[in-house]
Amino acid sequence: MAMYRKLGKKTKLRKALLRNQVTALIYKGRIVTTEARAKEVQKIVEPMITLAAKHKDDYEEVTVQAKVARKDKDGKRVKEVVDGKRVTVFDTVEKKVKKDSPARLHARRQLMRYLYPVVEVPADGKARRKNSKNVDLVEKLFSEYGPKYANRNGGYTRIIKIGQRRGDGAMEVVLEFV
Repeated sequence: MAMYRKLGKKTKLRKALLRNQVTALIYKGRIVTTEARAKEVQKIVEPMITLAAKHKDDYEEVTVQAKVARKDKDGKRVKEVVDGKRVTVFDTVEKKVKKDSPARLHARRQLMRYLYPVVEVPADGKARRKNSKNVDLVEKLFSEYGPKYANRNGGYTRIIKIGQRRGDGAMEVVLEFV
């Protein structure tokens, strides 16, 4: 008996497919896929949520001094001339930063090892590159899914059958968080 489903793909393709679907599930909250793929994705996502719920509060807030560039009313950096060179003016600001415990840092790195980076691009065509932003899925796991499922002992996802696919008759399902 096999420990996992091969999904009709070679190892590298199968791993890439599963990583992609796990990333999409965490980012969007639900995906539509085949039943066999959903069961494999479920086996990967459940321990990730458990890890995030376990280490959701393993941090301390630290106040640090940070240099921030001074900006004018248009949002551009203020520059002044020092020794014949134009130099940006910086202000010192106190910021509160979350400092991870070693256990949470290790959990963060384990999660980052599996998830693909996600870039959120605006739908309209104007300033797509400028307004694109990186989504931190690991932080989403710790801040959103961790507290949500902290009191639950597994079973964070559900599979809902929606019928057979037209082309090949494979059973399609919706995989979503409970």
